Amino acid sequence: MNAAEMVEVVLPGKVEPEGLQVRQAAVPAAGPGQVVIRMEATGVSFAEQQMRRGRYYDQPPFPFVPGYDLVGTVAAIGEGVDAHLAGTRVAALVKVGGWASHVVVDAADLVPVPEGIGAAEAETVVINGITAWQMLHRKARIRAGQTILVHGANGGVGSVLVQLARAAGANVIGTASARHHAALRAQGVAPIDYRTEDIPARVRALAPGGVDAVFDHVGGRSVIDSWRLLAPGGTLVAYGSASTRDDEGSKQWPVLKLLGRVWLWNMLPNRRRAYFFNVWAGRALNRGRFQDRLRADLTEVFEALRRGDISARIAAELPLTQAAEAMRLAESGTVAGKVVLHA
Repeated sequence: MNAAEMVEVVLPGKVEPEGLQVRQAAVPAAGPGQVVIRMEATGVSFAEQQMRRGRYYDQPPFPFVPGYDLVGTVAAIGEGVDAHLAGTRVAALVKVGGWASHVVVDAADLVPVPEGIGAAEAETVVINGITAWQMLHRKARIRAGQTILVHGANGGVGSVLVQLARAAGANVIGTASARHHAALRAQGVAPIDYRTEDIPARVRALAPGGVDAVFDHVGGRSVIDSWRLLAPGGTLVAYGSASTRDDEGSKQWPVLKLLGRVWLWNMLPNRRRAYFFNVWAGRALNRGRFQDRLRADLTEVFEALRRGDISARIAAELPLTQAAEAMRLAESGTVAGKVVLHA
């Protein structure tokens, strides 16, 4: 591959991980207000796992290059972009396109990565960190002494939620399979085995008056139980429908059903609130405000990482050309932390 070529991974349609296509292409040019990032780290998130099944709510038509976020160095800048950005390490949330050695991004969407944080470390907390931070602090507005329930407390978002909540002084109950319980207890979390235990009964035993917030990525029946476990004044934040990942049929229906439930619950006069969290909410209405909020919140996440309030959990690092193996590993349920790809 010469200097004018890049590598990208293409999702051609609904395929098994081995169906991902690695191809070479010309390095793109930066247009006005844009930069070209030389990718140093991207990752496999739940979104890509849904996309390869055609199950992500608003994914683009096939074929496309997946990759929800990335960290890298600004290799080229377009007209109107601050020249000081060249050569700096940045993070970006892109939804698709990150699985490439070079990615064009609007300069206004970049978030600086502080000195002392490596590319792979930073990558583990971009989409997972921003999701956890905004749900915890912008939606649930958790305060010290409150008690929360985190489903999938060992997962990508869940593990960051747990750490941010503990740093904020909250008590945490977390669901996870038994092999993760010792690690959760070491973080001060009360673990529940979602495979063998009655979750609602165990939560009520631990928090007889209900919990102040529940963070639920499971959807389906789980979200109904989550709502019922809230204390007066409590907040449910639903942010996915993992239980429908392998379902056939409409990819919109699970989300629409969940949105309908949230709307109905918020109509009830019971002093509880429900949200369906979407990290992209507000972007179409006021992009500048969305970018400012994203930059402020991800900067807080990076500072929490630098302070040691949260840790970078890297399950594995593989080259971009091994994206299929990375996808298999991420979907296996056998690893803790994020599977990271590098150029």
